[in-house]
Amino acid sequence: MIRLDDVGKQNGSRILFIEASAAIQRGEKVGLVGPNGAGKTTLFRMITGEDQPDEGSVVVERGITIGYFSQDVGEMAGRSAVAEVMDGAGPVSEVAAELRDLEAAMVDPDRLDEMDAILARYGEVQARYEELDGYALDGRAREVLAGLSFTPEMMDGDVGNLSGGWKMRVALARILLMRPDAMLLDEPSNHLDLESLIWLENFLKAYDGALLMTSHDREFMNRIVNKIVEIDGGSLTSYSGDYDFYDRQRALAEKQQQAQFERQQAMLAKEIKFIERFKARASHAAQVQSRVKKLDKIERVEAPKRRQTVTFDFPPAPRSGEDVVTLKGVHKRYGDRSIHAGLDFAIRRKERWCVLGVNGAGKSTLLKLVIGATTPDEGRVQIGGSIKLGYFAQHAMEVLDGERTVFQSLEDAFPQAGQGALRTLAGCFGFSGDDAEKKCRVLSGGEKARLVMAKMLFDPPNFLVLDEPTNHLDMTTKDMLVEALANYEGAMLFVSHDRHFLAALSDRVLELTPEGAQVYGGGYTEYVARTGREAPGLRS
Repeated sequence: MIRLDDVGKQNGSRILFIEASAAIQRGEKVGLVGPNGAGKTTLFRMITGEDQPDEGSVVVERGITIGYFSQDVGEMAGRSAVAEVMDGAGPVSEVAAELRDLEAAMVDPDRLDEMDAILARYGEVQARYEELDGYALDGRAREVLAGLSFTPEMMDGDVGNLSGGWKMRVALARILLMRPDAMLLDEPSNHLDLESLIWLENFLKAYDGALLMTSHDREFMNRIVNKIVEIDGGSLTSYSGDYDFYDRQRALAEKQQQAQFERQQAMLAKEIKFIERFKARASHAAQVQSRVKKLDKIERVEAPKRRQTVTFDFPPAPRSGEDVVTLKGVHKRYGDRSIHAGLDFAIRRKERWCVLGVNGAGKSTLLKLVIGATTPDEGRVQIGGSIKLGYFAQHAMEVLDGERTVFQSLEDAFPQAGQGALRTLAGCFGFSGDDAEKKCRVLSGGEKARLVMAKMLFDPPNFLVLDEPTNHLDMTTKDMLVEALANYEGAMLFVSHDRHFLAALSDRVLELTPEGAQVYGGGYTEYVARTGREAPGLRS
């Protein structure tokens, strides 16, 4: 269906692909993995024809329709979300546009002499529209948008009034409604809440076309893909199985290659030692020459390419009092809308609370009440004694000084820390080598998030409040973060759509519902077992 044959591609001085080959068959669901900058987006662009290989070929079967979702969604304004989604529905949207033009022509008095031809064409186009199930298109568009957590008001409102994250969902909905023969999805799980993520997961599992996608969400990838294509060192390697299978196979292959490399190195060292010892002796000349020729002919085993993984031992958090925060009878409204009504909630030392609730349930508002960024209309929020609070949210990136480099930003925050410790810290969060010298103003949203997280955890508070901390983090950084927070001894209150993060770190669940707050002892895994659902907005 889609084939890459001996593809070579260079971006400036950087070589992305060297004789790279892979194939995607009908119905396959493929996860595309590789380190940042390996060429995943370039590969997508070569498949769609937006970019061309320098060498080799990218072959797409004739007549195949391809839908491509990227993080660059462009401008959207002037139409409703529903209209925007329907406009991208492939052939049916083109037929719908012609129907509208014909309907306008039918009431145009200047075109009366063309009416017979217009009516004949209208009949043909209407038949084609029915064949393509066009009259159900509005309903299908609304169903997809509802799955992505749009309210009816948001569906019919001007798409230009939506935030960037919601526009991303509109762009994704266009591709899903199109149902092409092949979907290319670049990080579709970004900007989605847990309910939308699980809905998308089920949609893609039921989709019968070919799928090639990237995602930093391990659980999402595992549940959808049946094949992994890895970009590493310019080549493409395919693995049959989900992400966890690939992870195990790659580790096993690395271990075997390392053992083979070490055996060969030991043999080479022994041979070279013999040659060096006896090369000056005439009596051993024949043996020395024989061994030199043998070494020349041996095919060298390369050491395995190691992914850079850095761990960091974060300092222990100072001890807090037993009562971390207490909310008593808290009411909070925005205009006519009640967000919290009589909320009672308390966090004690070392407790790790994850907050669940459908869109608009008040998760982020609760976090803002706790940190003091907003105040209750009634009731009280009381922070306990000896509490050192750390808060992470996406807007926290706005406080970075754009003219300082990543490393300077860390030095400014921790003037007493050694350069080695700060370099290691930067490396942990994906700023190794020259990346540490980037100015903050040129960092992507994900890079800014990583920098803010690094600054917060180097001198850890004893109470962490985290609003979607894993957005834009790659799997390696997420794993490092989970490992670091697993050993963290302070209290935590967090919102996340990453199920691996939720399961690994929570030991209590607060579910916000229209009827009030529900508390569950045990973490996210126990919540799923007790309720039979992975998110509050889903049916059991």
